[in-house]
Amino acid sequence: MEEILKIENLKKTFGEHEVLKGIDLEIKKGEVVSIIGSSGSGKSTLLRCINQLEEPTSGKIIFEGKNMLDPDADIRAIRTKMGMVFQSFNLYNNLNVLKNCTIGPTKILKKSKEESEKRAIEVLEEVGMAEYIDAMPAQLSGGQKQRVAIARSLCMDPDVMLFDEPTSALDPEMVGEVLKIMIDLAKSGLTMIVVTHEMDFAKNVSSKVVFVDKGVIAEMGSPEQIFESPQEERTKEFLQRFRKI
Repeated sequence: MEEILKIENLKKTFGEHEVLKGIDLEIKKGEVVSIIGSSGSGKSTLLRCINQLEEPTSGKIIFEGKNMLDPDADIRAIRTKMGMVFQSFNLYNNLNVLKNCTIGPTKILKKSKEESEKRAIEVLEEVGMAEYIDAMPAQLSGGQKQRVAIARSLCMDPDVMLFDEPTSALDPEMVGEVLKIMIDLAKSGLTMIVVTHEMDFAKNVSSKVVFVDKGVIAEMGSPEQIFESPQEERTKEFLQRFRKI
């Protein structure tokens, strides 16, 4: 598998506080990488640095052969290849479902309205939201909003999808419907980087699990290795806590 993303010695400091302390990570095309760890460990900051919502302090992020941190890198163009799904949905509340999904392709990718709408309806069908194309976000449940948010990202035909705890703001009965969509996406071969507290997803769907602790990658490996025979004490303690919940 060819490499799609390579992170080298990535650091991020907020004031005096060093949140990321030198992250090295390689992601291959078609991999599903779950990033796990305690709250405050740096997982979401890592994800936000990857698509430049946070500006890294130092290091390299090489996406499809280009270092995103080069001064002359076209971040906007690179970002169109990266879908991002947030825990709080981030839909445009003044636009209906269909327009939420077509605004990116028409405004950023310069696709025609007809082409954008055709693709949006296809994707909304895939996530089970086609019948809601005229609904406003305020009329939707949390699970429905998140499915629309996933559809909106897919309408940009990204090369990689980033998920920042996509189920953490949902009621328990809605978590399953969003995870099902994500599992289907993983099976389709889409490259996915998922910050998650859903250990079953990390264990059963990922091709690689990355355990982040205090701003460093404490351990990384296959789901079997991380969940069945973790090597690091900190990984064991973290997973032990989850098993007790």
